[in-house]
Amino acid sequence: MSSDVRGHGETLIASVQRALRLVDIVANAPRPVTAKSLAHVAGLTLGTTYNLVRTLLREGYLTAEPDGLVLGSRFLGVPEQSSGVFVARVRESLREVADGLGATAYLSRYDDGEVHLVDIVDAKSSPRVELWVGLHSSAHATALGKQILAELSQDERNDYLSRHVLEELTPYTISDRRLLLQQLEQPVGPVLDRQEYAIGFTCLAVPVRAPGVMASLAVSLPTHTVEGSPDELAARLRTIANRLSLRLGAEQLGDSSA
Repeated sequence: MSSDVRGHGETLIASVQRALRLVDIVANAPRPVTAKSLAHVAGLTLGTTYNLVRTLLREGYLTAEPDGLVLGSRFLGVPEQSSGVFVARVRESLREVADGLGATAYLSRYDDGEVHLVDIVDAKSSPRVELWVGLHSSAHATALGKQILAELSQDERNDYLSRHVLEELTPYTISDRRLLLQQLEQPVGPVLDRQEYAIGFTCLAVPVRAPGVMASLAVSLPTHTVEGSPDELAARLRTIANRLSLRLGAEQLGDSSA
């Protein structure tokens, strides 16, 4: 069978169409995509998908991560128009956290009045917290969410809290609005949740700030490993978050001057 598909007087290369379809799927995915998932969504055989992916990897259009595929280096200068582009931009920092700190790394982002989980990179020595309640409903109980709530203006924070029930997820969850506001308005040191979301786990978060970006970089660790002062861990995490903030800011400036 010919690989050319003719329509409207033009010759269309089917393999190119398929490859572009795979890139499009990854670009619009909120998380890394496995080859098997790509094949299913695109309606291709797994063999065909692997062949196309190998070429896209070689040419830099895709990058392989342990948990799937993200956009490659050729797209990092593209203006951010989809969740897949943002995931590709922050993945390097999340890997740096997971590998360097030995803790599972998380990134959340505030967008359109809600707190969203962007991506997770697992550390081999420290498994992720099982996300049994979505971040959009549990920001008050997670360092990921509380870091962002602390960054909001008073009006934005009150609006958010007026639309979300402060569920008591564990006996340690702060479900009293007055107490939560006190904690958010007068933070001391890094933002923490100590078993507020999941028993046995402590989460620590620091801000990621860039034009048009309000995000939170965090790690989760078994609580017994974070006893005492978490300042050293927070300092190392903040260094990575600052580099990410600078990179995102520089890319935003580059996009606006293009």
